[in-house]
Amino acid sequence: MADLRVDLGFLRLRNPVLTASGTYGYGTEFIPYMDLSTIGGIVVKGLYYGPREGNPPPRLVETASGLINAIGLQGVGVEHFTADVLPELRKFDTAVIVNVCGASDNEYFRVIEFLDRQDGIAAYELNISCPNVEQNGACPAMNPQATRAIVAEAKHRSRRPLIAKLSPNVKDIAEIARAAEDGGADGISLINTLLAMAVDLETRRPKLGNVFGGLSGPAIKPIALRMTYQVAQAVKIPIIGLGGIMTGRDALEFMMVGARAVQVGTANFIDPAAAARIAGEMGEFCDAHGLAHVTEIVGTLKTGR
Repeated sequence: MADLRVDLGFLRLRNPVLTASGTYGYGTEFIPYMDLSTIGGIVVKGLYYGPREGNPPPRLVETASGLINAIGLQGVGVEHFTADVLPELRKFDTAVIVNVCGASDNEYFRVIEFLDRQDGIAAYELNISCPNVEQNGACPAMNPQATRAIVAEAKHRSRRPLIAKLSPNVKDIAEIARAAEDGGADGISLINTLLAMAVDLETRRPKLGNVFGGLSGPAIKPIALRMTYQVAQAVKIPIIGLGGIMTGRDALEFMMVGARAVQVGTANFIDPAAAARIAGEMGEFCDAHGLAHVTEIVGTLKTGR
């Protein structure tokens, strides 16, 4: 069997497959369906400092080859997570990565400082797509200066590796990625969801209570691949690719354009064991194509004639 282990420099994984934040709950919800130790890691649902109700319903709409969500980052807060969820996750031999959110810069830092006192967390994924109340609702990932500043301060305050999660809703994704790298990010994950909406022709109303939501699923994979490739050309730190990954072949395409690991998101709603299945399919592909190690495919895309 091919060796699926990957080394991100700041984190070693048993295989390149992680679950994407917001699509896998806090991980414990999936224990009845699969062994969490069979995947590289879990990126838990985004955490603000305190509990958060999220947006009004309806909050999910299925669309052609995708899903639009406007959950609004509903969550239990750091105290409940560390008291009731984290002890259960520690029972599994898998990396636990916490997606860190904040309505203000200070809240990001408070979440990190609280979690730094806890054991069993491998890294933080800084969700800089969160609206920032100090910046009139703009998220840091929309601006290179804001990205660099919040990543730098979060890195300064953290004792753990920091992954910056980027938004695709920008003009130049490579510029934002370079800003995150300059700020000290250990890695980058991309892409988050694309801003979208759905309407009901009969009622002439939006299908989401929040009007707009984030599009995920197979529909966004070509965009995610393009952005992953662009960022891989722009930065030296490891990239974790995500966006529409449904199969092992999908995951390997992201690695071929430069990602060193991947996250599986919307597929989890269709198949609760999707992440483990995808890891297995990646191994089967490597075996069939004579690859001794899955990392042999990283960055091997041929673009010349």
